[in-house]
Amino acid sequence: MSALEQPMPGPMVELVSVSRQFELGSHVVHALDDVDLVVQPGEFVALHGRSGSGKTTLLNVVGGLDRPTSGRVAVCGHELTTMTERAVIALRRDRIAFIFQAFGLLPILSAAENVEVPLRLQRTPIDRRRDRVAELLELVGLAERADHRPHELSGGEQQRVAIARALANEPDLLIADEPTGQLDSGTGRIIMDLLRDLVDARGLSMLVATHDPTMIADADRVVGLEDGHVREGGIVRARFEDRLQTERRTITRSPTRPAPSRRQNEDEATSEESVGEPGEAELPGNATEPDDETPRIPSEDHNPFAPPQTSSED
Repeated sequence: MSALEQPMPGPMVELVSVSRQFELGSHVVHALDDVDLVVQPGEFVALHGRSGSGKTTLLNVVGGLDRPTSGRVAVCGHELTTMTERAVIALRRDRIAFIFQAFGLLPILSAAENVEVPLRLQRTPIDRRRDRVAELLELVGLAERADHRPHELSGGEQQRVAIARALANEPDLLIADEPTGQLDSGTGRIIMDLLRDLVDARGLSMLVATHDPTMIADADRVVGLEDGHVREGGIVRARFEDRLQTERRTITRSPTRPAPSRRQNEDEATSEESVGEPGEAELPGNATEPDDETPRIPSEDHNPFAPPQTSSED
């Protein structure tokens, strides 16, 4: 087992005082400016910021596709800034996976052949490759589309193939740049649920650049970038309060809430009478009416493509 294959303790990603500068003639662009960031094993972190804020540059630096001008970058316990290019390539091949906004599938290959590419690079035996490809296409719900080429697949199906390909080498870190950027909201929700399930079930770390509010709401942590700087110490909720994440996880784990007890109903009625205005009474802890300002997030069972249900009284 090589050093790159050995599990390493500590954070999955660690950036310390990382800067990246580009020279455009006589002008110097500070794409990243003294950035500190830590991503723990099994954590889903979303990068949020305007176009040009440095999100893609940060992903490239973490993925070993670009070198910082200064600072330290460590991934999977290995410091990229001191490694040779050959070692960085080996780490990227074996421990890191990428999902791109434009899918990045090879047009002349079928879905199965696209998924197989990382396994070929790892020189995986052919029988093992076939089994792994079939397993991954089944995981993303495309077993029956294995022989179709990208132009024969919808956008959502192409992105699911890209996710299957990203998982082929069983990575520790998944890096995604606007993975739902070219998808409609319903298909984007399906892709988001798939990624969230992968993080939870397989313990992957995921670092995602996104403008998608649903993805931001699903993240364990949101890091805001502005002009190459991490905002407010690196943690930004971007319109979403911490209680939203807690509420969503509670709803996911307990789809049905118990009905209020008789005692709770009596307490609520007493509270309303004492105040005099029903709207001013404080709701009990298990009340189902959300705050008007709290965004509503669909449950895990929500199917965006299901036909509307009609009332049984119609």
